[in-house]
Amino acid sequence: MNKLWSKLIGAFNSLKSKIAFYPSLFAAIGFFMAFLLIYAENRGISAYLMDNFPSLVVNDGDTALTILSACITGLISMMVFSFSMVMVLLNQASTNYSPRLLPGLISNKKHQVILGVYLATILYCIFIAVSIQPKGEEYQVPGFSVLVGIIFTVICMWAFIYFIHTISQNIQINNILDKIYKSAKTRLKFLIEDPADNEKNFPDSTDWSEFYAEKSGYFQNLHLENLKAICDKKEINLHILPVKGVFVLKGIPLLKTSRKIDEATFQEIRQTVVYSRDELVSRNYALAFKQITEIIVKAMSPGINDPGTAMNGIDYLTELWAMRMQKNDYSVHITEKNNKIKIDVISFEELMYNVMASLRTYCKEDITIVQKLMQMFRYLKTQESVNPGFYDVIDKEAKTLLVDAFQSITNPADQELLKNLSEKLNLNT
Repeated sequence: MNKLWSKLIGAFNSLKSKIAFYPSLFAAIGFFMAFLLIYAENRGISAYLMDNFPSLVVNDGDTALTILSACITGLISMMVFSFSMVMVLLNQASTNYSPRLLPGLISNKKHQVILGVYLATILYCIFIAVSIQPKGEEYQVPGFSVLVGIIFTVICMWAFIYFIHTISQNIQINNILDKIYKSAKTRLKFLIEDPADNEKNFPDSTDWSEFYAEKSGYFQNLHLENLKAICDKKEINLHILPVKGVFVLKGIPLLKTSRKIDEATFQEIRQTVVYSRDELVSRNYALAFKQITEIIVKAMSPGINDPGTAMNGIDYLTELWAMRMQKNDYSVHITEKNNKIKIDVISFEELMYNVMASLRTYCKEDITIVQKLMQMFRYLKTQESVNPGFYDVIDKEAKTLLVDAFQSITNPADQELLKNLSEKLNLNT
C-alpha cells in the first residue's frame, strides 16, 4: 500500500509540473459548475431571485445569449493572447539565457492557474448559453447563471491584468536568477539539516554485489521510506551509485548491496528510483549552479555581450557556494533497524570545477569578470566550512583562473591588478 501511495505521489508531483495541469483541472471545474447551475435553475433559483432581487437577474433570452456570446468571444481572445505571451516568454528565455530555464518557467503555477480560470469560464458560459431555450410562457431564463458568468468574466479581466504584470516580471533576468537562487537555497537548507548529511561512517562497498540500470533517464529522486523498509526486511546495506540529476544510461551500475539479493528484491528497489526527463532545481540544487553558469556564459558571448548580467549571476553563485560549504560530500541514511543507505552526491570539488571550467573559458579575457570571480573566492575563504579541504579547492580554482587570465590579458595595468588579486588570496602564480 505504501509503495502504491508513493508511486501515486511521485506521478502527481510530475504531473503538476506540466503546463496543462492546472488549466485542465480548472476546465473540469468550469464544466461541472455549469451543470450544477443548470440543476439549480431547474430547482427555481432564478424565479426566486426574480421575485426578491429582480435587478440581479437577466430575464430576456436574447439579451442573455448576447451577453454570454460577448463573454465567450472576449475570453477566447484573451486566452489566445495569454498563451502567445507564455510562448514569447519561453522563447526569449531560451534564446537569451538558457534552454534549461524552460522547465522552471513552464511549471509557474500562477500562469497555469490564470489560463485555467479562462478555460473554466469559457466552458461555463458555453454550456449555460446552450441551456437557454426558446421563449415560452412558463419558461424562466437562467438569469442567475448568466449573472454568475458575468462575475466570472470580470474575474478573468482582473486575472488578465495580473497576468500581464507577472509575465513582465518573470522575463527580467534578475527575477529569473532570484527564483533559481531561492529554489536552490531551499533545497540546500533542507539537505544541510538532514541527519543523513552528518552520518559519515559507511562500510566499504568495493566488493559488494552490483546491479545495473534497466532503463535510461534522469535520476531525480528516491522513495526513501520504501527503500528503508526493503533494507530492514532483507537486512542489507545499500549504496546508490548515480548522483541525483545525472542521466542514467541503461546497463550502467545502479546500486550495490552488502549481500546478494534475488531478482524480485532488486525489482522492488528499482521501483523506488524515480526517473524523469525534466530537470527542476527544487529536486536537485546542482542544477542551479549549472543554470546560473549557463546564464553567465550566455551573457558573455559576443552576440549578447552583457557583463552586467554576468556579474549578477556571480553574486548569486557566491551565495550558493557559501551554503554548499555547509554541506558534506556524503549522504548516509539510517533505517529503523540500523541498516544504512548511502546515496552518492556530487562533491564540492567536482561541482566547482564544472562551474569554473565554463567560466574560465568564456570570461578569462574580461578583467572585470575575473576581478568579480576573485572577489567571490576571497569571500568564500572567509566563510565557515564543514570540510577544511574545501578551502584548498577554492585556492586551486582561483589559481587556475589567474593562470588563464595572465595568458589572455596582456595589458600591463590589468596584469598588475591580477598580481594584486593573487597576493590578497596568498596565491603563487
